[in-house]
Parts: sequence; C-alpha cells; structure tokens
Amino acid sequence: QVSMEEYLEMAEKDQLNEVRSFMMNRYQEGYLKGIHELDAHKILQKLIETGQAAGVLRFSSQVRAYAAFMWNSCFDEAEKKLLQSQIKAASLILSVFPGSRDFDGIVGDIRFAIESYAEQAFSSGVDHELAAEYLFEELSADDHFSVSIEASDCYHKFIDRLNKKRASTKFQKSVDELKDTPGLAMRLIRNWVQAFIEEQKLPEYADVIDEVSTLLLYKDFSEIRVKQVSLNANIVGLNGVHGVISDGVYDFHLNHFLIKLENYKANVANRLETLQSLKKKLSEEYREELKLNEFKPRVLSSFVRNKLIDEVYFPLIGDNLAKQMGAAGDNKRTDLMGLLLLISPPGYGKTTLMEYIASRLGIIFMKINGPAIGHDVTSLDPNDASNSASAQELKKLNLSFEMGNNVMIYLDDIQHCNPEFLQKFISMCDAQRKIEGVYKGKTKTYDFRGKKVCVVMAGNPYTESGDKFQIPDMLANRADIYNLGDVIGDTETVFNLSYLENCLTSNPILSRLVSKSLNDSYSVFQMVETGNSEGLKFEVKHSAEELQDYAAIIKHLLRVRDVILKVNKTYIESAAVAEEYRVEPAFKLQGSYRDMNKIAEKLLPMMNEKEVDTLIYSHYENEAQTLTSDAEANLLKFKSLIGQQAKEDKARWKFILEKFQDLQKKKGFGQNALLMESIGDIAGSLKGISESLKKE
Repeated sequence: QVSMEEYLEMAEKDQLNEVRSFMMNRYQEGYLKGIHELDAHKILQKLIETGQAAGVLRFSSQVRAYAAFMWNSCFDEAEKKLLQSQIKAASLILSVFPGSRDFDGIVGDIRFAIESYAEQAFSSGVDHELAAEYLFEELSADDHFSVSIEASDCYHKFIDRLNKKRASTKFQKSVDELKDTPGLAMRLIRNWVQAFIEEQKLPEYADVIDEVSTLLLYKDFSEIRVKQVSLNANIVGLNGVHGVISDGVYDFHLNHFLIKLENYKANVANRLETLQSLKKKLSEEYREELKLNEFKPRVLSSFVRNKLIDEVYFPLIGDNLAKQMGAAGDNKRTDLMGLLLLISPPGYGKTTLMEYIASRLGIIFMKINGPAIGHDVTSLDPNDASNSASAQELKKLNLSFEMGNNVMIYLDDIQHCNPEFLQKFISMCDAQRKIEGVYKGKTKTYDFRGKKVCVVMAGNPYTESGDKFQIPDMLANRADIYNLGDVIGDTETVFNLSYLENCLTSNPILSRLVSKSLNDSYSVFQMVETGNSEGLKFEVKHSAEELQDYAAIIKHLLRVRDVILKVNKTYIESAAVAEEYRVEPAFKLQGSYRDMNKIAEKLLPMMNEKEVDTLIYSHYENEAQTLTSDAEANLLKFKSLIGQQAKEDKARWKFILEKFQDLQKKKGFGQNALLMESIGDIAGSLKGISESLKKE
C-alpha cells in the first residue's frame, strides 16, 4: 500500500482506485462493490484532513491527560531533563528526515517509565504506548501540553460555577490537602468535575473530564495552549447501511473514530480473523470428509467445442436443463421436471460433455458410477449395498440429495443398473420433484421443487450387456433421449465434421494449428476439400510449409474418418438386431471419437494412402484381439466394409455366413436340432448326386 504522503499527492480518481484495490478482496468482511469503497474514500479523506489539523489532539483526551499527569507527578526532574534533551535531538532529525524511525527507542524508554509509575496513576485502561507516543510528539514541539476546545470550555464553565456557588476555596482546600498524593488528588478533582457535568446536564464534556482535571490539578491553564481545532465533522452522501449512519450522514468525531478503530484492530478484527480461520479449517475438514474436491467438474484440456456441440447438442441439452432447473429471466418455468438420457457406444464423450456443461453452469458434478453400483442393488440405502464400492456410490448419491441445490446428478453406464433401482428416480423426474433418500442412516424425503438440480443418465445399449439396458417405461416417458453416436435429425454434415474437430489436438502437428486458432482449421478443411486456397482467410499467420503439413494430415484424416463412419454405422445397425434375427455374426468393432483419436495421433504428413490404410487396419486388428473367437469374423467384415477382401477372404467370409445362417436355423428346433442336422446332411448328399447326374 502507498504511504499517506503518496496518497495525498494522487488525483481523486486515483485515490478512489487505491481504496478500491485495498478493499476488493475483503468480501468476507461484508464488502459490497460500488458502495463501501466510495464511503471509505469519503471517511478516509475526512480522517486525514481532520487528523492533520488536529495534530496531537488526535490522541484522546484521556490519553493526553494521563500522559500529562505521569509527566508532572511521577517523573523526577532528572528523568524529565534527560528525556527532553533526547526528544529535542530526535525532533531535529525528524524535521529533516520525517520518515525516520530512529526515535522509536526513545518512545520505548518513555513507555517503560510510564509503566514503572503506573500503580500511582489515577486511571487504568490507558494504552501506555499511545501515552508515550503523545509525550514524544508533544514535547518535540513544545514544553507545554496542548488543550482542546472542549476541555477549555468545560474548564471555564466549571470555574464559573464554583465562583457562583462560592465554592472555589472549598474546592482548592480539599485538593491541597492531597497534594502529596497526586493520584488521590486527581481522583478527587475528577469527582468534582463529574458532579458538575451531571448537575448542568452537559454530557458532551464527558470525554474531557480527565483533561480538565489535569488543568485544575496543576493550575497551569493558558489560552495560548488551546488549539482552535474542531474534531467533529458531518460526512454526507454515504451509501452504506450502518447504525452510525443516518440518512446518508455520519457524525464523525476524530477521537471517537480512532478509539473505535483501535478497539476494532485489537479485538474485533483479531476475533474475526480467528473466526474466519476456524470456519476455513472446519470447512476444509468437512470438505475432506465429504470429498467435495472429487465432485468439481474437471474439463479435459483436449475438450473441443466443435460445431456439433455448439449447433446441435447445446440447444437440445440446454432446453432440457432449462426444463429441469429453470431458465433465467421471464421464460423460467414453474413446472420444473424431466430427465436427460444420453445413449451412445463408448468413446463419444457423454461424460466429458456434461462435465463441461456443469463447469459452465457453476454447479456440482456428482458422477455416480453405474458399474460400481451393479445390477444387484435395488435400494438407495448404502447399508443395503452388496459391497463397499456400491455403498460408496450410494453415499455420493445421497450426498447430492442432501446438497439440495446447484447439483447435476449424473448416473453413468446405467446399463449395469437394475431397472428397479432406476425406478426410484421416477418421482424426482416428474412435477413432484421428490425422492426418498438415506443420509447417515436416516431416511429423508428430499423436495427439489424450484431448486437448481438436474438428473442426467448416460448408457450404452450396444454392449454385450445390452440385454440389461432396461429403462422403466414411466422413467423413459419423462426423459429427453438423444443418441450422441448417431446422426440427430439433419445434422449429418456437422456430425461427420465432429470426428475431425475432436481429433485435432491428438495429432502433434495439428495441435499447433488448434493452439493458434481453431477457426483456421476450418479454412484448412475447406482448402483440402476444394483443392483451392484462394480467398481463404486465416486469423494468424502460417508458413507455407506449415499449411502444407496441415493439409496433408487432414487429407489423411478424411480417409480415416470415412472408414470410421462406416464402422460406426455398421456397429450400431448390428447391435440393434435381435440375436434370433441375425443373418451374420454380430459386428463388435467400434467407430467412435476415441478410435479416431488413436489413429490421428500416429499420422504423419509424408504418409501415402497405402500407409494410412495399413495404419487403419492395424488399429482394428489390435482392437479385434479382445473379441477372442469373434475376431476373425469381425476382421473379415471390416475388410468387406473398406473393400480390401482378398479372394481367400471372400471365400472364408462366405463359408462363415453359410455356417452362421445354418446354425441360426437349427437354434429354432431345440432338441430336434440333431435330427435336422441329419436331414440337412442327407439333403446335401442328394444335392451332390443330382449335380453329378446333370454333368453326365
């Protein structure tokens, strides 16, 4: 922070900015932007203005009286002479170098002396450090003690009252009797002055009783010592709401303000900081206990907001979330309800997309792992879980209910969950917005009406466990269902483009293009597709060699994308066919964003088409290793999709199809399958004989 001298040299606008920068991080103290910094600026201006005019009168009347009493009654002449000489020497240094702190040691000596005589003093609770600082400043300028206007007025009125009552002699006699015990004499005078103030009903003089008492004790009042400075001021135009502010006006008194400020710094501020530290500590401990850091959305650095997300998914998902949580402004619905159900093969970024949306909305992303819950769990009670993993997921789920607001409840891979378990969410997804949960062993009914809570479920019906993908009808009726692995409506163009957009960061060369400008990648796409670079605009400068490398890799990516789209389409079509209706083995190789990224990261500009085709086939050959006995049929089908079946491959594929279809026919005959197999053998033999006779 700047010094007071630097602050005073600033323009008013800069002063306000300085105050604002000091206060902007103090929200825990109730700071309101646009209100408190303006009020603080006005108060600070008046504080500096009045403080500079007041000089030593900025020290409270009690502090100044106490210091004067100690100096006159407790310090011996030798001490006073030694200290005065040191103070005078220090004042010379300060007159030349006002920023020097070499006098701190002298202030410390004065404070030590005051503390040594403190038991003889007339008052308690006075800050000895302040008294020492006051003595140093006062004696640096003069050998006499300053008097405030209020103390002067009270002194004169007290003397006048004594004279009117002919009590001056009595007063002085009672004081003289205690002249050898100045502490008692001071207390006696205070009693006289206090009685006078109460009789005359002059409460405005209550603050200067000690100061008036010292003037009466030492009989050294002089008008020359009275400083004609008012410590009161009205600060107008304040915007804050506070007990001391009335209609935007603050009745400012320098001494009162400084006393309150010191008390605040010494007591309130420390206690507030202790409270804030304790709250932070308890919050961190509770955060650790609840594992809240695990529920913060963590968007992948490779996440790309492609055109498919911007133009298709965001409007669809946004409409659903507005229906569940309400929209901002006049369009907010009162009948909040619904469910968002996302389905697709693995690798299409369902979780990544929703985590990104939760991050942008600023809400907790509570991901519940369906496989961990398992198909055996039908209750929301963690105590009914079959294992510790499912119990932990149910605890997270009930914690999301307990949070009650600003939560996205995301159930992932629900094909692994029991339909009876999913039924528990029916009432939460209709107009009731209620659900029965169990938190810390207690059953509770959670009401989410009007709350910023949404339910999102994601599943993969195309896996081998697809027969377990069963959504209760009443839940499906309440859901908006979108397949992220297939074209939605007339969005084929942006869906196909999304494969390219999502893999750009996976390739080391193209990632440099994306880091400079994602929009420039669309220009390169256009350049590759049209074969013409004329008229294209780029946001940043790219060298000719860089553009050539970008174009070469994107040309390869287009070839890869076309293959993966065929694989994806075939995979989905195959998965949608019931087992008894199949005419060929199930196709289990997948064509997702994940597959596209794996191939894209290995592409180089100097590759030719044959090398790219080899890379694609090698990828799927490796993927097929996990299919065990189905690997051969899937690879043969893949070769047929990309037109790379050799003569022997075609023969083998034909044999597999015939054998598969033959087995499919026999499945329908159950125990008669052996009989049908024998009949089939006889039919085959007769067919062979018939063909032989025809040849003859």
